[in-house]
Amino acid sequence: MEVINLTPHAIKVVGKDGERVYQPSGLVARVEQSVVETGDYIDGFSVSQSVFGDIVNLPAPQPGVYYLVSAMVLGALAGSRSDVVAPKTDATAIRNEKGHIVAVRGFLKY
Repeated sequence: MEVINLTPHAIKVVGKDGERVYQPSGLVARVEQSVVETGDYIDGFSVSQSVFGDIVNLPAPQPGVYYLVSAMVLGALAGSRSDVVAPKTDATAIRNEKGHIVAVRGFLKY
């Protein structure tokens, strides 16, 4: 099995059998996004709305390959791909003294 990291960051995963670091592949999967003004104002400030579009830079499925993507990309797929996972950044994630995630305990899959 192969895991290809489609994020711009190294992802460290720690589990019962040890740890592994998935280095960025150089290709970053993203969800296209545009910002639309709603015409509304809150306390004098304009309100915009994010509109999400296509997912870009996500390769076609390959046997024995999982793609590691951001939670946003995984969510945009809405369960349509079983070969795509995201880092599990819940309360089990390992954080440094500043609260930044330095490792995760596994993957998320929809």
